Amino acid sequence: MVKYIGKRLVYMLVSLWLIITATFFFMRIAPGNPFTSEKRLPPEIEANLHAHFGLDKPWYAQYGEYLLRIVKWDFGPSFKYKSQTVNDLINDGFPVSFILGMEAIFLAVAIGILLGIIAALKHNKWQDYGAMIVAVMGISVPSFIMASLLQYFLSIKLGLFPVARWETFMHTVLPALALASTPLAFIARLTRSSMLEVLSNDYIKTAKAKGLSQGVITVKHAVRNALLPVVTYMGPLSAGILTGSFVVEKIFGIPGLGSHFVTSIGNRDYTVIMGVTVFYSILLLASILLVDIAYGIIDPRIKLAGGKKGE
Repeated sequence: MVKYIGKRLVYMLVSLWLIITATFFFMRIAPGNPFTSEKRLPPEIEANLHAHFGLDKPWYAQYGEYLLRIVKWDFGPSFKYKSQTVNDLINDGFPVSFILGMEAIFLAVAIGILLGIIAALKHNKWQDYGAMIVAVMGISVPSFIMASLLQYFLSIKLGLFPVARWETFMHTVLPALALASTPLAFIARLTRSSMLEVLSNDYIKTAKAKGLSQGVITVKHAVRNALLPVVTYMGPLSAGILTGSFVVEKIFGIPGLGSHFVTSIGNRDYTVIMGVTVFYSILLLASILLVDIAYGIIDPRIKLAGGKKGE
């Protein structure tokens, strides 16, 4: 276990370095600069701003300083948010994005697993068809389209939820549903197909022959093994929901980190773009590591050091 985690940490550091390097140079070759606006600044002021933020230095000097700042967990100052650093924006915005993301993940996992189990137990019946219709709709409709549809029908037409803003629990329901719609559909399909495969195994038939009830067979024997693909999906799911919240946060006027990121793209706020990208990359790599460890714990047949027993 320790050897496996150490090896994965090395891979994570290499991957993170590649992401940091790519982000840094992509930002440097992007057209325009952070101080370009509708009203052109005098050349002297623009030169002073470049000197103040160190943008007049050679690229290798800027790159080295940026790597050093990241090691110190300092993403630098924001070019557009006055008197604020990227760390300040992350500290202010990420808790909001985290709450929204956790709510969306809970909805996606809970409803997706429930639909998948129902569809498998009622295979080729109306419950199965209904669950798969919901899944197809969730996969087909992007989250930002779903957000607009939810706003129009549930807020404007029916008045059940607030249209936007971030004030009470009711304000979180629609954006969480919009974010959860696509992963919910994937989880439902994964659970259904995995459950159907597990229910056809010999040990399930043996359990039925022993007279065990359908509930006991489902909960104790089928669900645990059927959820392994869902556990594998949890790492990309977490990162996908957090990064997918960028547009949804903007639509609902939520003051999360995603909203800051979208605004920084239009403002060419390099440090915010790079800082948020690196921050979410760390979350993604860490979540994948945790999922791998959890996968080995849930299924003891899998050896963390490399493959299945007997291979």
